[in-house]
Amino acid sequence: MRTLIPSAMVALTLFSCAPKTGRSPVYLNPSAPLEDRVEDALSRMTLEEKVAMTHAQSKFSSAGVPRLGIPELWHTDGPHGIRPEVLWDEWDQAGWTNDSCTAFPALVNLAATWDRELSRLYGDCIGQEARYRGKDILLGPGINMGRTPLNGRTFEYMGEDPYLAGELVVPYVQGVQANGVAACVKHFAVNNQETRRTATNSVVDDRTLYEIYLPAFRKAVTEGGAWAIMGSYNLYNGQFNCHNKKLLCDILKGEWGFDGVVVSDWGGCRDDDEAVSNGLDIEMGTWTNGLRGAASDSYSNYHLARPFLERLRDGRATAEQLDDKARRILRTVFRTAMSPEPHYGSFTSPEHFAAARKIAAEGLVLLKNDGTLPLSVPEGGKLLVVGENAYKMMVVGGGSSNLKTKYEVIPLDALHEVYDGKVQVEWQRGYVGDVTTDYNKVVTGQDLSESRSAARLLEDAVSAAREADVVLYIGGLNKSAGQDNEGTDRADIVLPYGQDALIEALAEVSSRLVVVNISGSPVAMPWADRVNAIVQGWYGGSESGHALVDVLTGAVNPSGKLPFTMPLSLSDGPLKTERQYPGVKEEGKQWWQEYYDEGVFVGYRWYDTRQIPVQYPFGHGLSYTRFEYSDASVKKAADGWKVQLTVKNTGEVAGAEVVQLYIADREASVERPAKELKGFEKVYLQPSESRKVSFMIGREDLSFFDAARHAWVAEPGDFEALVGSSSADIRARLEFKL
Repeated sequence: MRTLIPSAMVALTLFSCAPKTGRSPVYLNPSAPLEDRVEDALSRMTLEEKVAMTHAQSKFSSAGVPRLGIPELWHTDGPHGIRPEVLWDEWDQAGWTNDSCTAFPALVNLAATWDRELSRLYGDCIGQEARYRGKDILLGPGINMGRTPLNGRTFEYMGEDPYLAGELVVPYVQGVQANGVAACVKHFAVNNQETRRTATNSVVDDRTLYEIYLPAFRKAVTEGGAWAIMGSYNLYNGQFNCHNKKLLCDILKGEWGFDGVVVSDWGGCRDDDEAVSNGLDIEMGTWTNGLRGAASDSYSNYHLARPFLERLRDGRATAEQLDDKARRILRTVFRTAMSPEPHYGSFTSPEHFAAARKIAAEGLVLLKNDGTLPLSVPEGGKLLVVGENAYKMMVVGGGSSNLKTKYEVIPLDALHEVYDGKVQVEWQRGYVGDVTTDYNKVVTGQDLSESRSAARLLEDAVSAAREADVVLYIGGLNKSAGQDNEGTDRADIVLPYGQDALIEALAEVSSRLVVVNISGSPVAMPWADRVNAIVQGWYGGSESGHALVDVLTGAVNPSGKLPFTMPLSLSDGPLKTERQYPGVKEEGKQWWQEYYDEGVFVGYRWYDTRQIPVQYPFGHGLSYTRFEYSDASVKKAADGWKVQLTVKNTGEVAGAEVVQLYIADREASVERPAKELKGFEKVYLQPSESRKVSFMIGREDLSFFDAARHAWVAEPGDFEALVGSSSADIRARLEFKL
């Protein structure tokens, strides 16, 4: 890793490296216009120097131009924290002792906040950590849609709705890039499963592509100003997405005018000619370990290395193709490592841990409550905590988002902090899930070994529950293979390790049972009507235990909302056939084929339109207070329609409500969802306080994508603006006409 100096000082530090050409070195002048710097640097570079910038030189860096004083670009995995340093050519850790980061909540937790300001805070904090560590490109955020609850990386993404993800990705990107670090938004595109992720062709019609799977990426580019995009492993239209002409050239760089850099996922580049021609700018991680053939010339064997040079020299590739890539890379360098603004960054500061705690708490979702929460345990009474996830550290593992954090507060320790000396806190494991305590040589130091049988564990937990005043169950999923984990998908949405039977047994003997489900994706809850309260928790990062206990005790009033639907069972969802998921192998086809036959009917669009009951709907989340909606109206305005209403806190404690606006097209020439999210506002209110909330509806909010015309179309007719607290809890229906 290069010496850590403020990015604005790089130009001055390297000024003596400028070539003696008789021209003023514009590219080294931070105050010069960006494009002037790019063109000046480009004009000074040799063919070989340009090509060298287009591929990796190590596991996480790509080359600069030492002769001209242009630094290399350093990439780092996110999007939840800055990855520990690894060896030059390997995934293994480099053994540093000063690279333990702040672990921020998983992105699904951020999505559950429904809070744009918190998304900006998140991006700013992680951008500061990346800059402090000398990183130029943060590999995140991830914004692929929740097409199936089985996707192993659902926890890394922002839910099932393109509007929600789009609204939250913009401030995240802006926060990161305010620190002179490029946000590399991933994985572009239609990358919605881990099963055979490198060998599956996504077959998607244009309407579905443009309405569901592209909008969040488009907002990241056109509104967020993202400086980098990462291609995905899968194929679309028969081409790998790291060099997919339609996605990268026609849509991203064409229709959206993206001027940044396209980076391959690690090992995602597969073809010499397509890598040159179809929009890829930096090739990373090819052959996964960075090596092929002799170690002495390993990186020169990349598709965009020696093969690219050969094509340039014999005319199969053009100077224009090379210069376009080099321009984009130089643009990235001048925006990051050689930015005109001074960026020092900061690392594991108290402010960052405080931000992580706040975001984690604000995203916790209260699914059910009969008054048992906030927790009330009598003085000298007994609080029984059951479940492995009360004790197991969750930052480690899960794939590329694996982190080495400075510390991680587990829920059990946070409960002891609050209750020791007041009530007895006892922990019973209840079940054995994942006993591993290390991933890629990041070690938690916990001992999760267990000698008791599954039957004895259940018996011990139930016996203790009989004597407890309150039973707090903290279970769910973890980041092991087949759960919330990169590289594997889940087999079902049923809780693993016999947890359903354990919760049912606890419900038999306890009249005050609170269930906390820790997961990054939906789970079935067949016991929901037999427990007193349910909290949906997430992988909350360094401060996860504190954040959870803040909500359980009422120190923080829960305000999170589900960013995805919680179905009753997997079979209720829109993916009904093997050809939809996980895909089929067809005669004459080289790759597995995955057909998006459900079209735009993903998540709540499916359940609400088909009127299929769910456990908890998209956007659902309760509070320790109550909110009243009144005076809702819709009026024609100069540039659309204005929806306005009043929200009042009618309870006894301060809290926040997420007011959601959905649009329904009552008659259309194509089948449309029953409703689609088109606006939301998070409103913080004191007891008895009320506030007006307003939304603007434009033609684009009424439109669907007409593939035949390749255009967004808003058809005249009757529409409804639906205002509510979730996709199912609609408080006002307002009719208007286009």
